[in-house]
Amino acid sequence: MTQTSSAPSGAAITDFGIDTTAMSTAEAIGDYLARLRGGKLGSLPAVLGLIALFLLFTSLSDVFLSLNNVANLLAQGAGQTMIAMGIVFVLLVGEIDLSAGTASGAAGAVLAMHYVENGNLLGGMGTLVFVVFNAVLVLAAVLAALLRIWPGVVMSLVAMAITLSGMAANPWVEMLLALSVGTAIGCITGFLVAKIGMPSFVVTLALFLTWEGVILQFIGEGGVLGISTSHVLNQVANGNLSIAGSWALFVVAAGGFAAVSLGQHFRRLGRGLVTKPTPLVLFKVGGVAAFGAVATALLTINRSPNPSIEISGVPYVVPIVLGLLTIGTYVLNRTRYGRHIYAVGGNTEAARRAGIDVTKIKASAFVVCSSVAALGAIVYSSKVGSVDAQAGGLDTLLFAVGAAVIGGASLFGGRGRVIDAVIGGTVLATVANGLGLLAQPAAVVAIVTGLVLLLAATVDALSRRRAATAGH
Repeated sequence: MTQTSSAPSGAAITDFGIDTTAMSTAEAIGDYLARLRGGKLGSLPAVLGLIALFLLFTSLSDVFLSLNNVANLLAQGAGQTMIAMGIVFVLLVGEIDLSAGTASGAAGAVLAMHYVENGNLLGGMGTLVFVVFNAVLVLAAVLAALLRIWPGVVMSLVAMAITLSGMAANPWVEMLLALSVGTAIGCITGFLVAKIGMPSFVVTLALFLTWEGVILQFIGEGGVLGISTSHVLNQVANGNLSIAGSWALFVVAAGGFAAVSLGQHFRRLGRGLVTKPTPLVLFKVGGVAAFGAVATALLTINRSPNPSIEISGVPYVVPIVLGLLTIGTYVLNRTRYGRHIYAVGGNTEAARRAGIDVTKIKASAFVVCSSVAALGAIVYSSKVGSVDAQAGGLDTLLFAVGAAVIGGASLFGGRGRVIDAVIGGTVLATVANGLGLLAQPAAVVAIVTGLVLLLAATVDALSRRRAATAGH
């Protein structure tokens, strides 16, 4: 293979300008800096902000970096972060879902009611509401069939089957029911936006209010449905892996990351395709493995403030979030569906002319969003041990959308990754946790969170303008 000459100084090295199989580490770093100057910041601002927040709160509070607080921090924002991971799919196609929060709340309310009523949703809802609820599930299945989103059809029918069967309370059935209800909600939202052509802002704002009313109908104003008496449901967000399980998770996660990264790298090298320099790939793999090993070692230490109680192990929410992150990243980066998601968000008309079913892709993004939001509801309901009438309300929505944007996902579509939501969610959870340790009132937390979100949106807009000016 012939090696081309280096690009001129100051120019970004692209796949078409140089054979990057021969790129040196210095050239790769120069390419990265050129892309930063061109406005392609990615999640770098969020990562730098997270580091700054950790340094700030560590200097102001002796408790912030304690093992118990770090473990609590991981679980504190996990549910909302998971909702944000679903919202990334909607943002990528250039849309917005303002109903994701209350959709998750509705799924959580159904889960809690099924548990509290021992599977008797007819008794819990009342005859009229029960009939309407199942009619909505049938409607969701029909709309999913019209969109040819077959998983949506299956999950809507599963929700109806569980509802009508009256099977006794079982935590695994409850979680499946919540997921199925979330999927059904996504089918309805996706059909209205993608098939009917209604603006997603208007549709999801209306559905935000609708699902909020549904939650009130299910639970009652001021009502609470407790789920903490279920060991399985309680352990989802409050339990921890054993020490052996924690290290097994590290081996699987770090080993899997290394195998995928190195395997792909050397396959591309062998085929003469563009790839990053081997030293950078090894550095990245080694850094992830080292971070994981240190984190696992620390979390397997007893962190209980009570000497008579032992609390150790990696929280269950960590493998849950890692699993979702892995699946979402794989789907977006390694599948045709993921490429279509980016294509539709980047240029809808060009995607349509290329033969992509834009309607189906956009609708499916809402299905993914609501389904993942239901999983988030399971986690945050487990964390607090109950579902109330405010579940999935405005704070949850703002946290989720804010997390995706703060992490680097673009509000304008076509740019973003699932890990952006994780980074952004960690930033917002850190703000809430740190200010809480400093005994700051809710008003201060809200103001700081809003300013962080405003800053992230400003960075996004400016970086897009810079990229357009630079011709990227």
